[in-house]
Amino acid sequence: MARAPGKHGRDQALDFHGFLNDLQDWELSLKDNDKKMKSQTSAKMSGGDRKPTGRTAALDSSRSNSREHGFSKFDVIDHISSNLLAEESSPDAVSEKELGNEYFKQKKFKEAIDCYSRSIAFSPTAVAYANRAMAYLKIKRFQEAEDDCTEALNLDDRYIKAYSRRATARKELGKLKGSIEDAEFAQRLEPNNQEVKKQYAEVKSLYEKEILKKASGSLRSSVQGVQKVGKSEAKVDRVHSISSGTQRSGVSAVEEDSSKRNCRNGKQELKSSVQELSCRAATRAMTEAAKSFTPPNSAFQFEVCWQGFCGDRALQARLLKVTSPKALPQIFKNALSASLLIDIIKCVATFFIEDMDLAVKYLENLTKVPRFSILIMCLSSVDKADLYKLWDQVFCNEATPMEYAEILDSLRSKYCFNQL
Repeated sequence: MARAPGKHGRDQALDFHGFLNDLQDWELSLKDNDKKMKSQTSAKMSGGDRKPTGRTAALDSSRSNSREHGFSKFDVIDHISSNLLAEESSPDAVSEKELGNEYFKQKKFKEAIDCYSRSIAFSPTAVAYANRAMAYLKIKRFQEAEDDCTEALNLDDRYIKAYSRRATARKELGKLKGSIEDAEFAQRLEPNNQEVKKQYAEVKSLYEKEILKKASGSLRSSVQGVQKVGKSEAKVDRVHSISSGTQRSGVSAVEEDSSKRNCRNGKQELKSSVQELSCRAATRAMTEAAKSFTPPNSAFQFEVCWQGFCGDRALQARLLKVTSPKALPQIFKNALSASLLIDIIKCVATFFIEDMDLAVKYLENLTKVPRFSILIMCLSSVDKADLYKLWDQVFCNEATPMEYAEILDSLRSKYCFNQL
């Protein structure tokens, strides 16, 4: 059964109807005033010049005021309607993004960029940044595309399109190492995505070719130096053979053939040794390139790199050292696991003695990571035992300076709060 409108609703309806009735009366009075004005004008033209009085004067005043302000009943209604339409058609982040998508489909990339920029101004989202990055790629503005993808990943560090598009931008900019890292992250997020697999294979091939080219260049310069020395020795041998030509006139054909075979074998051995050296140099160069770290800006990136160096605590320590201790809470947010936390603490213990100040900063900032206390509570008995052992034997031993010992002693309650 329909609910009857309340008293407040009825009052509002009556007020609105009364307003319309007043407007209609006003309009009728204006029309009546027009007629009287015409009759007065006619009378004036016929010789009368009388001033309006009473009701006529009031209507004239109302008429003049309405003309002065320039509005009527319909003007008010039109004004209200136009305001409503303006509110409905006012731009926002979503409408600008959708308009940008339409321009992109029409290959009007500059117009699409403008729309995405307005959408970002209204409300910055990872999708809007990634879409604008794609438009930048289309017009070959690769640096802007890389920057937009980075902004998108700052908002959503698992957005695969941002990784893929930044990999493309970095490849075009010649940043092949960064490109292959992004392509690898994208592949880890979607292992069955064929386009991402193809992109990763292409970037990896280019990266390996570049490393091999650099290694071959350095090797070629070394081989050329060896060849120069060999040519000098050959000249000396040739002079010596000319001076003793009479002695070599009795060399048999069999010995000559044997000498040629030895020469060929020597060249083959040199060629194989050059190839082996080239492979070694390429492997060594790729290993060194892998050791040049870039600071991770998300938990996903950190964990991927960390697991990639599994078993090599020195490389994990280098990765940790390029990561600012103050950035740990922002990087991990709610994504830090208990196992990774224990692994990081063990890694900190490996360089605690040599860089005590940095190690203490890592331990302090790890406690600021969200859910830290819950992670400590959820540790297994084995992990807790390892943690207590590290604290007693490494962090708070007799060799620890007093200024650090006090800080570490206060941190013990957070890391080992349930120690018996």
